[in-house]
Amino acid sequence: MPLTPGSKIGQYEILAPIGAGGMGEVYRARDSRLARDVAVKALPDEFARDPERLARFEREARLLASLTHPNVAGIFGIEDVGGHRYLILEFVEGETLAQRLDRGTLSIEEALQIAVQIAAALEAAHESGIVHRDLKPGNVMITPAGDAKVLDFGLAKSGTGSASGSDVTLTHSPTLTHQVTGAGVILGTAAYMSPEQARGRAVDKRTDIWSFGCVLYECLTGRQCFAGDTVSDLIARILEREPDWDALPARTPSRIRSLLRRCLEKDIKRRLRDIGDARIEIEDVISTRESGSGVAHGPRSSRTTRKRFAAAMGLVIATATATWQLTGMLNKPAPVPAARFEIADDPGMRFNGDGVHQAISPDGSMIVFVAADSAIAPTLWVRSMQSLSARPLAGTDLGQQPFWSPDSKYVGYFARQNRLMKIAVDGGQPEFICETTAARGGTWNRDGVIVFSPLSEGPLYRVSANGGESTPITTLDST
Repeated sequence: MPLTPGSKIGQYEILAPIGAGGMGEVYRARDSRLARDVAVKALPDEFARDPERLARFEREARLLASLTHPNVAGIFGIEDVGGHRYLILEFVEGETLAQRLDRGTLSIEEALQIAVQIAAALEAAHESGIVHRDLKPGNVMITPAGDAKVLDFGLAKSGTGSASGSDVTLTHSPTLTHQVTGAGVILGTAAYMSPEQARGRAVDKRTDIWSFGCVLYECLTGRQCFAGDTVSDLIARILEREPDWDALPARTPSRIRSLLRRCLEKDIKRRLRDIGDARIEIEDVISTRESGSGVAHGPRSSRTTRKRFAAAMGLVIATATATWQLTGMLNKPAPVPAARFEIADDPGMRFNGDGVHQAISPDGSMIVFVAADSAIAPTLWVRSMQSLSARPLAGTDLGQQPFWSPDSKYVGYFARQNRLMKIAVDGGQPEFICETTAARGGTWNRDGVIVFSPLSEGPLYRVSANGGESTPITTLDST
């Protein structure tokens, strides 16, 4: 039975309806004791007579009550009046992030400020063992002060339990606080589903990380990461296509681009594992931009390497310095000071210090190296000589022996399963070049040909940098 303005539920006086969903109606109400507005969620009578739905109602109340965080809309209590159940929720003034995006594109600064708050909310939920499973702009409120609050944990599940991604449906959320009806709502939900969720497989906190990536992408571009006219179209795009990375604003920090790729990795085993890492990354980028030092070029300083790397870089630095000094002697300019750089240290980082696992770009502006930490397998990292931090090249897990293209735009490397690969340093997916039997180093000439040695006791091979069959170009004297 609908509540009317002026009616009371315990100490709460109903002011006006807010919306309705399949699990009941939501009202704005006034708490007469504490003089504050709240949201009252009424459970329909027919559901209240269903033990399973009642259990869901109680379960959600317990989940929400366990979350105490400024970026999570909280729960104040449960009322039972005349056999009717009501959930008392925090009333959040403002508009949804979806409504804000409908009004126009966010600036990069606005997008990052909102995203870091969403990440903080999810981090608190995950630390409490709770997975949201339905994160999207419509479930994030933006207050007049610009604060973000994540709503509708009605689809949440305990992180220790098992749940199928196929049971995602907005109509079964007891704490849903916005009106949701029709196929468009289901379509909107599907746009933020992770690949494993779309397949109906078990989900965990990495599903929220995927959805977070979709929301951050939309905040930066003003459009959905994946779109389609039907749910089937949407799911097909999620499973088979990459986001349009070119849609990101040109000023998007490279560290944010890298973070998005890690959040939106279709292979759950290679996806970012902890939303707290995303929060820290965004906080560092915000701090860098606010300090006036421009776009950030790598992951947070605590995840890059310092003195330990400086010693290991000796071979590369010595080679580069000798080259510059030789040029100076031939052309007789003023003495050239030795080039020095170091990369900030993290005790958890592991670095391969031999000379074949790092290389300076031909234009002298970047260095590529192989490193690993507790969250990332040995991966190619790139650092600008003008920066103290580095960034990983997504998709280069277990890569080794990197080498540069002549224009310093690509890095070639040897990947798992005996494959020669290349990747653009400004972002993109690794590209297959050819099969090889092992990794013994390579070089990329100005004619677009890569010469490499698959075996220490075999000939050199050549292959087009665009890919193709490799052919031997030398013959060893067997005498």
